[in-house]
Amino acid sequence: MIDKKIREQIIALIHQEVVPAIGCTEPMCVALCTAKATEKLGQRPEKIEARLSANILKNAMGVGIPGTGMIGLPIAIALGALIGKSEYQLEVLKDLTSQALEAGKQFISEKRINIQMKQGISEKLYVEVTCYAGDRSATAIIAGTHTHFVEEASIACGTIGTSEKSETDSLPLNFRLVYDFATTAPLDEIRFMQETRDYNMNAAREAIKGNYGHNLGKTIDRPMAKGIFGHTVFSHIISRTAAACDARMGGAMIPVMSNSGSGNQGICATNPVCVYAKENENTEEELIRALTLSHLTAIYIKQSLGTLSALCGCVVASIGSSVGITYLMGGDYERCCRSVKNMIANLTGMICDGAKPSCSLKITSGVSTAILSALLSMEGKCVTSEEGIVDDCVDRSIHNLTAIGADGMGSIDEMVLNIMTSKGC
Repeated sequence: MIDKKIREQIIALIHQEVVPAIGCTEPMCVALCTAKATEKLGQRPEKIEARLSANILKNAMGVGIPGTGMIGLPIAIALGALIGKSEYQLEVLKDLTSQALEAGKQFISEKRINIQMKQGISEKLYVEVTCYAGDRSATAIIAGTHTHFVEEASIACGTIGTSEKSETDSLPLNFRLVYDFATTAPLDEIRFMQETRDYNMNAAREAIKGNYGHNLGKTIDRPMAKGIFGHTVFSHIISRTAAACDARMGGAMIPVMSNSGSGNQGICATNPVCVYAKENENTEEELIRALTLSHLTAIYIKQSLGTLSALCGCVVASIGSSVGITYLMGGDYERCCRSVKNMIANLTGMICDGAKPSCSLKITSGVSTAILSALLSMEGKCVTSEEGIVDDCVDRSIHNLTAIGADGMGSIDEMVLNIMTSKGC
C-alpha cells in the first residue's frame, strides 16, 4: 500500500481540484473576482473594469449564466458585484434572486461595465477586476486557477499564479501511482468521491425536467434515437452525461462537482463511470475506486496541460472515464494503460472553442470514444508505439498529448478567439 503521507497528499490534491461549482467556471471565476473587488471597495461599485486573458474571454462569451436566462460576462460581473460572496468560491452567485437579476440588468443598461483583453500577459487564466465608487477604487486578481487570488505585487515580479504553493503542487504523480492509489487506498479515505456521483448524476436528472442548450441528452432518450442507439448501456451513458452538460451550459441553477476548474470535466469524469457501474451491477467499493481513478487521472493529465488550453477538456476527462470504466469491466493496470493509449490515438487535437451549449456534442464524442477504448483494451487491443504519437510508456504518451495541447496548439487559441469575435458576412 502507498505510504500514508503520500496518500494524504493525493487526497488533499483531489479535494483541491474536485469542488462544487454553479455554472461555467470561467464566468463564475470573473464573478468571484468581482465579488472580492467589491468587498475590498466596501460598497456597491459605480463602475467596473475587467481585464481578462484570451482564454477566459473565449470560455465565457457564449455560455449561459445560471438562473438568468442570459449569456456572457456582463451579467456575471454585474451579479458578482451586487449579490456575489467570495466565500462561496465557484458557487459565488448562489444567492441570486429575481430582484437581483433585474438590478443586474439595469446595471448593464447603464453601461457601468467595461471588459477588455489584458495585454502583455502570458498567463492563460487571468482575471483582473477593478471596482470604482467616487474617488475610491479596489482591485482583485485571480490567476493560475479559478479561485487563486494573487496580489498586484506578484505581477510586477513575474510570479503570477505561483504564490501560496502547497505541498500538493510538488506531488510527482504518474499513472502507476494514480492507479495504485485508487485501487488500494483504504475505502474510508476515498469514500467522499461518492459526492461526485451525487452532484453530477443529479444534474443529469434535473436537466430532463427542462429544455437546456441543444437538449442532446433528452434527444438521445427519445424514441427516434432509441431506434438508432437502442435501449443500451451505451445510450444511457452518453445521454446522462450530455444531459448534465446541457443543463450546465444552458444556465441551469444546478451545482456540479468540477474537476481541475471545469464543471464539464467533472461531469465527463463522473457520469459515464456511474451509469456503467449501475448497469453492470458493480459494488459500491468498485464504484468509489473507479471514480477516484477517473478523477485522479484527469487531474494528473491537467498537471502538465494547464488549467486552460487550446485542447478541449473533454479529451482529458474522457480519458479518466475510459480508465474508470475499464476498471469496472475487470481491467488491471495494463488494460487501463491500453485504454489511455487508445484514447490519445483518437481524440488528440480536439480544439476548445469556448464554453457553450454545443460542448455537450464534444462530450458525447469523448465519452463514446471512452467506451470504445475500454472495450478494445479488454479485448487485448491497443494502439502501438509504431502509430502516431503513442509511446510504449503510458506516461510518455500522456505527455505527448499535453505537449501538443499546451505548446503545439498554442497559436490556435488566438485564431479561435479572432474567429469568435469577428463573425459576420
